[in-house]
Amino acid sequence: MAFAEIDLAVGAGEIHAVIGPNGAGKSSLINAITGLYAPQAGRVRIGAESFARVPAGRLAALGVARTFQNLALFTGLSVRDNVLAGLAAARRAGLGAQILGLPSARREARAHRDAAEAVIGRLGLGAVADRPAGSLPYGLQKRVELGRALVARPRLLLLDEPMAGMTATEKAEMTGFIRAARETSGAAIVLIEHDIGVVMRLSDRVTVLDHGRRIATGTPAEVQADPAVIAAYLGLADGDADGDADTGAAAA
Repeated sequence: MAFAEIDLAVGAGEIHAVIGPNGAGKSSLINAITGLYAPQAGRVRIGAESFARVPAGRLAALGVARTFQNLALFTGLSVRDNVLAGLAAARRAGLGAQILGLPSARREARAHRDAAEAVIGRLGLGAVADRPAGSLPYGLQKRVELGRALVARPRLLLLDEPMAGMTATEKAEMTGFIRAARETSGAAIVLIEHDIGVVMRLSDRVTVLDHGRRIATGTPAEVQADPAVIAAYLGLADGDADGDADTGAAAA
């Protein structure tokens, strides 16, 4: 999906949702922020650095982590090892130091294990930490992917449909985990999510895309009442957007 004229600013400690009808360009925006797509114009600013195309290999160093619309776990590895994979880019000890078991390598390995165990505990995954990730129910696999993103304590966390396919109970639990992640890390969080009820309860600000363009940005209440948003979700013609549409329909 192509997109244009999107200006999205997310501050530290903010949960900023990006919503819109199917095909609005939401995942494409995330892929541009993470360097998978190269925008033809415009720039992506992460902290003090600005890029025409974000170097995907530097994401961890830039403090960026993400989850994916479709699960991207190492299904044959344990939950613990999947979470530890989120620290692969943070490894400083060389292969030789690891093979020889030098003190620096042991200290680093211990620190990484401690960080992984802390995240596993916060996400309620301790009882399944040694099980292969692929053997877990879908909702728990989604938690594992979140854990892998959180373990490196990112400054910018991009969550691409973290609750897709979940039950109402699982969504409520994931909502709590995302709030807790914001509180403990102070990360800026960009959330793509189709469940509008969840978005309105969880987000500080919301940006709405339609056909690759931003049509609204504001608080959840402001966005719900925006005629252009109502039109996009109801499929009304532009000229009908400020007619008799029910403003509550945007949250349906």
